[in-house]
Amino acid sequence: MKSLGILYKGILTRDRGAETASGPFEVMVAKEVADQIRSWRFIVLLALIVLTFLGSLYVSLGNIKNAVTIEQDPDGTFVYLKLLTITDGSMPPFHVFLNFLGPLLGIALGFDAINSEQSNGTLIRLMAQPVYRDNLILAKFVSALIIISHLFIALALLMIGAGLIITGANMEPIEVLRIFSFIFISIIYVGFWLSLSIVFSIGFKQTATSAIAGVGVWLFFTVFYPIVVNMAMKMFIPEQAMLTQPDAIKYNDMILNLLRLAPSQLFSDATTTLLMPSVRSLGPMSMEQMAGAIPSPLPFKESLMVVWPQVSGLLAATLFCFACSYYLFMRREIRS
Repeated sequence: MKSLGILYKGILTRDRGAETASGPFEVMVAKEVADQIRSWRFIVLLALIVLTFLGSLYVSLGNIKNAVTIEQDPDGTFVYLKLLTITDGSMPPFHVFLNFLGPLLGIALGFDAINSEQSNGTLIRLMAQPVYRDNLILAKFVSALIIISHLFIALALLMIGAGLIITGANMEPIEVLRIFSFIFISIIYVGFWLSLSIVFSIGFKQTATSAIAGVGVWLFFTVFYPIVVNMAMKMFIPEQAMLTQPDAIKYNDMILNLLRLAPSQLFSDATTTLLMPSVRSLGPMSMEQMAGAIPSPLPFKESLMVVWPQVSGLLAATLFCFACSYYLFMRREIRS
């Protein structure tokens, strides 16, 4: 019995030590979070995003009273959603700003994730320790996602608090669901550019090359890809005015499907539908489909069903890019 008691105490001591001791993955995540927060590029991008958020919030609060008093506005009762969508034309709303600045945040957090470690000689020293290789790539990705998640949640809480203080309106539960769904989609959207930049940081030895590659892909999908799609469709159908209504609907559907290959278009479709409950469709509709439709907000479940293809596409693209980075890093030679 005495030996059993000693064995039981030893097991308890071992379990308590395992609970209090941090594993190598937790240590690397904490170290990466601290390094990212202290870096100047993150501070500059954080200040830029916060300034644009405050500017958009100021414009929205200045026009929220006029927007609520407008009649026949299905979204007029959703005051807190109006804070993220309404504008007077002087500044775009915040979700449009985030569509533009979010990729820069993801690229800045991941373009030197691996090649900077190798160029500084710290990657060999780190892999010489009893650390699994996949722990390093997971820590790089998870730490950046933690920073992005905390940033967007803090901005959402700041928006809700400002709305409570200035307007004094009660917040509906459906608004909470839609706002935090918007935050979740924003995290996935920035996570896609983060995983893509990590792929470039593994594929290129120089950090400047990986940064230029990430910015180049972002500029292509943001600026040049819509121009290429429109020019290509005009080559096949030069005179759109000669089309009948069913053919025009098919033509516009084809253009939208091609544009949705860009992550920015998927993000724009998803956030617009979630933040504007009156949006019922993301494509052109015929007069027969619009006949008898009453302008009213959609329930949250139906809005989520409308944007589910866009959300699943963003999530699949993010996981695919991270899987590519994982595969490339696991097969990379780090001794050279």
